[in-house]
Amino acid sequence: MSSWQIYAVGLIAQLLFSGRLLFQWILSEKHKKVLTPSLFWKLSLLASFLLFVYGYLRADFAIMLGQAITYFIYIRNLQLQGEWQKAPFLLRTFLYIFPLLIVVYSYNNNSYDIQKLFNNDAIPIWLLLLGSAAQIIFNLRFFYQWIYSERKKKSSLPMGFWVLSLIGALLILGYAVLRKDPVLFIGHITGCFIYIRNITLSKNK
Repeated sequence: MSSWQIYAVGLIAQLLFSGRLLFQWILSEKHKKVLTPSLFWKLSLLASFLLFVYGYLRADFAIMLGQAITYFIYIRNLQLQGEWQKAPFLLRTFLYIFPLLIVVYSYNNNSYDIQKLFNNDAIPIWLLLLGSAAQIIFNLRFFYQWIYSERKKKSSLPMGFWVLSLIGALLILGYAVLRKDPVLFIGHITGCFIYIRNITLSKNK
């Protein structure tokens, strides 16, 4: 694939991520409290799918790691909302095994190379560590949200989720600038404003 096609995949993913946040934000503003619509998780899963592919195409381990961490948490939230079971069986099966399919396909086509991921000339090891740490912190929000939702037996977005979102997004913005990655920069600069607003709404509950 050409560079512009790869960037297009990433930009579509970030547009979906931004779209879910805008939808959630508008709905929350309307009701004056933080809400968690099922469309938020559906768009999250689709965007995660595309961004994982983008990370693979750019041989960027940090991006792939970030999506691998949260991919199944999105699915779990759809299960908690009773939406996952409504999807066609074949689609659910494909989404479950998609990460494994990428690895199998790559090995069979001799394109999967650990050296390529961890010794990418465009990403020195210190920058890879920074990006990976940023992704881990950013995606810890979903582990926090998952545990919180399991305890409440419903899908919710608590205050801690938005605080971790903001901290992680700021770190990823730094990585995006150093990596010269417009896809990551565009996706997270818009998200920061919504995270701040949701923190404010959570405080006012």
